[in-house]
Amino acid sequence: MIQNSVSSDRPVSVVIVGAGHRGLLYASYAVDHPEELQIVGVVDPIKFRREQARELHNSPVENSWESVDEFLQHPQMADAVINATMDHLHVETSIPILKAGYHLLLEKPIAVDEESLLQLLKVARDTERKVMICHVLRYAPFYAEIKRQILAGAVGEIINIQTAEHVSYHHLSASYIRGKWNSKEKCHSTMLMAKCCHDLDILTWLKSGYPPVKVNSFGSRMYFRKEKAPERSGTRCLVDCPIEEECLYSAKKIYLDHPDRWAFYVWSFIEHLDNPTREDMIESLKTDNPHGRCIWKCDNDVVDHQSVVLQFADGSTATHNMVGGTARPCRKIHILGSKGEIEGVMEDGQITLRYPDLRPGNEYREEIIEIDVVNDGHGGGDMRLMEDFVQVIRGEEPSISTTNIEDSIYGHLLGFRADKSMDTDQVVEV
Repeated sequence: MIQNSVSSDRPVSVVIVGAGHRGLLYASYAVDHPEELQIVGVVDPIKFRREQARELHNSPVENSWESVDEFLQHPQMADAVINATMDHLHVETSIPILKAGYHLLLEKPIAVDEESLLQLLKVARDTERKVMICHVLRYAPFYAEIKRQILAGAVGEIINIQTAEHVSYHHLSASYIRGKWNSKEKCHSTMLMAKCCHDLDILTWLKSGYPPVKVNSFGSRMYFRKEKAPERSGTRCLVDCPIEEECLYSAKKIYLDHPDRWAFYVWSFIEHLDNPTREDMIESLKTDNPHGRCIWKCDNDVVDHQSVVLQFADGSTATHNMVGGTARPCRKIHILGSKGEIEGVMEDGQITLRYPDLRPGNEYREEIIEIDVVNDGHGGGDMRLMEDFVQVIRGEEPSISTTNIEDSIYGHLLGFRADKSMDTDQVVEV
């Protein structure tokens, strides 16, 4: 078995399990940093994706498998696995991977229910393998700076945290109404866990040492349902809809006029075509592509907005609001402490520290910290996560953002209990 830590004089070797959008994104770190990370194999049920990943990383032809079972029939060949399968497959694929001796980088959410979450935690402990979770927001410079300020005592004792995620109209459409995360039955995760477990993790990470103890939540699928469809709307935007030109959610406007925006999701149905043309895209949206459907007449059942209120063990409180269909996509945070407060919008690239000011003519003073918000996904967190993953596997000093499974449990429990609260209309203990 490969040792618990890897020598720094060679790249960390990794097998990709799930060569979809997220899996390939994390693996792309190996392209720019071949001295740190090497992709030596790929597992995916879709042949096109296996070949795409193998060619991109020049991994051996024979190290390509349709399933985890096939992969694990071979002796251990790498230090770690990047598991970027669909949500409901995370635990059932990760357990045998850990037992086979691999360290693990696991896409969020860890699991789709509490029982399997705790089952995976036990296996991680028993096998003594390193398991990091892809809570990439922790690595975004915006949130990392906020964490540093809190650790330095900049605002004193935290009394309240307010966070919000505004999911844009085009993201909501591509992923949570027309896309593969639009139904708990299909993806096995609720909207809160699929979209906001990052944000719930941020809340528990900023309050490390004080677990959440109570939660209440409200939400619904209020707007994106058949009864709200505009008069005369059709069933497919490019087939039978006379109001397509004036509709905000026209598949033509969102996808054809912006073909690269959500390409990996929307055009995955024609990914087998070499350089698909606009005509190919139009035909796809007219026929079997679910993204061509009227947005009010889909099979979605997840909420389009949800609010979460919680209390921590020290008596402090927090709220998180997820709102879908907004004009601008953004994440907001406001932390109020005993000495001052921190406020910011990640996409603005700055945070404001605010303090009481008793000088004559003043009420408060502000300090603004500029943040480098690079455009590599999640506010610059994606590749910083990979850098930290390599360091952790090598046994080097982890960053303040390190997302080991032990530390990621509370955010997930909070999400599961919040959904239970919403469904039962009760305050639920965490």
